[in-house]
Formats: sequence, C-alpha cells, structure tokens
Amino acid sequence: MDSQLLILASASPRRQELLSSAGISFEVLPSEVDEEFQEGETPEEYVARLARRKAEKAGEKHRDRWALAADTVVVIDGRILGKPGGRQEAKEMLGMLSDQEHRVITGFCLFRGDSGKSREGTITTRVRFKNLSSREIDGYLDTGEPFDKAGAYAIQGKAAFMVKEIRGSYTNVVGLPLTEVIEALQELGAVDDVRKA
Repeated sequence: MDSQLLILASASPRRQELLSSAGISFEVLPSEVDEEFQEGETPEEYVARLARRKAEKAGEKHRDRWALAADTVVVIDGRILGKPGGRQEAKEMLGMLSDQEHRVITGFCLFRGDSGKSREGTITTRVRFKNLSSREIDGYLDTGEPFDKAGAYAIQGKAAFMVKEIRGSYTNVVGLPLTEVIEALQELGAVDDVRKA
C-alpha cells in the first residue's frame, strides 16, 4: 500500500502496532470529535457514530486519501466502560469485570473524501475474566497500564493473566478488528495485496 494512501485518524499506539503487523503503511493524523454519549444510543451505535465522524473529518481534510478511524468500548450489564478517570475508577471497573463476561465493541470506518466512498462495521468480542483478588487488582493498577485503556485493561499487556476465555476477534479487544478492516480495504480497492511486514 502506498504510504500516502491511508490516514490513521487515531493516536492509539495499539492500532498503529496492529496495522504495522499487517504490513500496512499509514500516517497518523488523529481526528478529535465530541465523544458524548447520546441518549437512547446503543453501545454499537455509539462506537459506529464516533468512528464515522472521525474518519469523515480526516477524510475531508485529506480528500485524496483513505482515512481509517475506530472507537472501542467495554460493556458489562449494559454499562459502557470507557477509559478510567483515575485509580479509584479503574479499580471499580476491574472489580466489575472480575469473574464476569463482558463485551468489547469496536466501530470502525474507512472514508475517502474525493469519492465519498466508505465502509464501516461494528465488531463484538466476548471476554470472561478470572476471579480477581484485591491484591491482583492493586498490583495491576500499580503498573500504570490501565489508565488509558477502555475498561481499564490491556489484553495484550500485563492484563493477559486476567483473561479466562475469549470468543471472537482478539485484535478487536486490542483496539482494531484487523481481519474486517483489511477485508474492507480490499473491497474498496484500497489495497490489492496486504503482505506481512
């Protein structure tokens, strides 16, 4: 893929690592939008709307290039868990997830301004945590890892020991459903053959 072709409208290092691992060249140009939840909106509608707005904003600025945006949330018992505001909130989130199944939902959107073409999708993965002791939670919080992660954990990091079961896309839990994104790029003709780096 031409390095001028894809804009990643996200500052997420995890999304950057996933795209790089697939051999896709991209430029990081984060796109900021209002992330307020709208009344009556489902988690799927929420992440899809944010991804679409971010991709369109980036794609309108750079009209001759594809823009990719994504947004991920953790959902348990109908409650959306975004990034924790501090240690206490992160501790509460991990306590909620302990010994329970939750959903990780990512909305993604590819958009090109000059043609108006787009593809979007919403992917859900089910994750079950082991029963976490207070000591395990505090130890994980002490690493500093949870504080910029939806749901206060990173499955690809030090939280791997917490995950008892996963059903669905692993890369979705990391932050980008790579299979579906690459398929969308191929359907759009944005990439002919994605080779491993």
